[in-house]
Order: sequence, then structure tokens, then C-alpha cells
Amino acid sequence: MLSMTGYGKASGELPGKKITVELRSLNSRQFDLSLRVPGLYREKESELRTELSRQSERGKIDFSIYSELTAGASAATINKTLAKSYYNELKALSEELNEPHSDFVSLVLKMPDVLKSERQELDESEWKTVRQMVDRAIEDFKKFRTDEGKVLANEFTRRIKGIADLLEEVVRLDTGRIPQIREKLSKAVAELSGKVDQNRFEQELIYYIEKLDISEEKLRLKTHLDYFLKTMSEPSSGRKLGFITQEIGREINTIGSKANDAGVQKLVVQMKDELEKVKEQLLNVL
Repeated sequence: MLSMTGYGKASGELPGKKITVELRSLNSRQFDLSLRVPGLYREKESELRTELSRQSERGKIDFSIYSELTAGASAATINKTLAKSYYNELKALSEELNEPHSDFVSLVLKMPDVLKSERQELDESEWKTVRQMVDRAIEDFKKFRTDEGKVLANEFTRRIKGIADLLEEVVRLDTGRIPQIREKLSKAVAELSGKVDQNRFEQELIYYIEKLDISEEKLRLKTHLDYFLKTMSEPSSGRKLGFITQEIGREINTIGSKANDAGVQKLVVQMKDELEKVKEQLLNVL
């Protein structure tokens, strides 16, 4: 079992810069990818999308590559000719207006086209190193999902077994429920004044008791609980487990509506509470 929530990170040094790769995910019905990469690696977006889709399968995925210049590296070059021209013009204007200004350099650097970023071509050896960082981040991300999945699996096992224990209590109470109902109705009829058609009474009693019988619901509920535990070991089981919980909920509701017994109703409420907690956590399962 894998959690849809995950986080992975990897970083490394390249000549003149530090690269950091981060990958995180939250639950989502579909694969929803947000990709942020420096312009230099933009041509590799299709490759990254394909790999992230294959490795993540489903979830709201945020993937980022950060590039940070290290000491001594320059992100842009200065057009010195243009900068000198701006400097001289600003200085002349300052003298003409008799408005002294001591920091012409900072103004010059803000002028158009003084700082020019040179477009670089991606070196394949550099991309190979970056791609290794991406792969490490993905492995870290998958490990996070696996570890979270184990926590979820333990939680589900505990909750489902809790419902199974409550079902055993229902089975125990149900053993004497029908005889008690029969005895109660027979006693009430015996106290009625007037003659009662016993054959008709027995027919109506059988019909009434059949409507209260929960034998099939108990059996189906036990089957669904066992199937849930078995399915947990299957890969990408989140959607399938969701369908199974719907069936579990249907049987619990039917038991509650047919039982006509305070003790059973109390157990049904507890089973519903456990099942709701399972459903909430299932949203995080891949």
C-alpha cells in the first residue's frame, strides 16, 4: 500500500551553481502535475512529465528544480559601452541641472540592456548529472509514500478488525433476538380478546420475522471485511478499497434497519463510526 502524500528531495553541485530538486504530492483523483524548472532545462519538460507520471501514477504533484549561483558565478554580462554612455549622459544631466548625484553606477545598472543574460545551450553531461538528482528525489519520494502507506495499512487493519469484532457481538446478540421477538408477539396475541386464527397468525409471523432476518447481511459483511484486508496488499488499491467500503457500509446500514434491537443498533453505530474513519484515510491511498 502506498500513500498519495509524498516528499522527496535531492541536491548537488555543478560548475558555478547548486541544483536542488524537490518533489511533493497530495491526494487527487487524477494525475495533476505542476512543473517548475529553470529555462535552461525547459527542453526536458516532456521527459520529466513522462517519468513523473510513470512513477507517481496519481496525485497532485508539485515538482521543482532550483538553480542557485555559487560564489564567483555570474548570471549576466555588462554591456560596458552602453553602460559608459548612460553614465556620461547622467553625469552631464546632473551638472546641467545642478543636481549632484553620487551613485550613478546603480542607476546605470538599471537602464535597459545594460545587463544582458546570455542564452546558454544545455550541455548533455550537465543534464545527465541533473537527471541523476531527479532520480534520487523520485526514489526519496517513493520511499516516503511507502513508509506512509505502512502507517495507513496498520490503521486500516485495526479499524477493519474493530468492525469485525463488533460484528461478532452482533452475531452473539442475534442468536436470541428472533426467539425473543416470536415470544413477545405470541404473548401479545394471546392477551387479545377474541378468537385468533392461528394459521394466519403463524403465516404473518413468519413473514414478519423474515423481514427482520439479518443472516445474509452478517455473512456478506464478514466477506467484505476479509476482502478489504486481502485487497490492501494489492498495488494501487485505493479506488478498489473505496468500492469495498461502499459495500461494507451498505451491509451495516441494512443490519441497522432490519435489526429492531437496541443492542444491535448500538453496535451498528460503532461500526459506522469506524468505517467513516477508514473512508477518510482512504482518500490518501494511491
